[in-house]
Amino acid sequence: MPQPNLVDAHHHFWDLSVRDQEWITGPAMAPIRRDFGVGDLEPEARAAGVTATVLVQTISVPEETPEFLAVARGSDLVAGVVGWTDLTDPAVADRLAELKEAPGGELLVGIRHQIQGEPDPEWILRPEVRRGLAAVAAAGLAYDLVVQAHQLPAAIRAAELLPGLTLVLDHLGKPRVAAGAVEPWARDVARLAERPNTVCKLSGLVTEADWDTWTVAGLRPYADTVLDAFGPARLMFGSDWPVCTLAAPYARVLEAAREMTGSLTEDERADVFGGTARRVYGLPPA
Repeated sequence: MPQPNLVDAHHHFWDLSVRDQEWITGPAMAPIRRDFGVGDLEPEARAAGVTATVLVQTISVPEETPEFLAVARGSDLVAGVVGWTDLTDPAVADRLAELKEAPGGELLVGIRHQIQGEPDPEWILRPEVRRGLAAVAAAGLAYDLVVQAHQLPAAIRAAELLPGLTLVLDHLGKPRVAAGAVEPWARDVARLAERPNTVCKLSGLVTEADWDTWTVAGLRPYADTVLDAFGPARLMFGSDWPVCTLAAPYARVLEAAREMTGSLTEDERADVFGGTARRVYGLPPA
């Protein structure tokens, strides 16, 4: 049964004529090496019953976030933006204030940095980064954690040191689904979930699996782990569109998420597919 007021809490846009996306390289990534915008997402999202979305940063440049805020301001679908700013900037509080005062700034709901690409597994614990994260919390924003599984221990420590900051774990912390690996990821995810200021996105699983042969049965152990650890009230669905299309179309990604949460009650599914995202990101009521 479709959930009313469905929220897609994680997707991306990019325009290659504005700036390159240097991470989209090689033959396997060729299907998404083109522009993606509101006009591409809206028909698929509306057909799936999605009423609101959260647009998430793709690359770490200051120009992208104001562009995304302007897009959100002009869209009836995009209800929030997770942007980027340099957390190590001594004036990070001023930069955040400027973003919130920019056109569409009221739609800024969070900040993200590509921690997954940082060679230092404890990057998030650097004093200058922690200072920046404290500024994010003070600005009333969430912080999206895009980390690889081996970076989870540092994220756990950050959650302990910054209890006033809501940390949203993107893509379940990127477990090695294609390899069938569950530990130590599952142990670390459970430890992260012990911190009450943490939330998780049920997103990104199909592209962590084998793109051509993935099954819901193969994804289920990872979904069950985060459901047990965080509970439905701290879990939110995200499509990770258009990246997800490397492994499955939009509708199939949503269908798979519904299958993985099929044992939940109607109220619990309402949290995963809308309520959690609206609460955590402060999205307007449906």
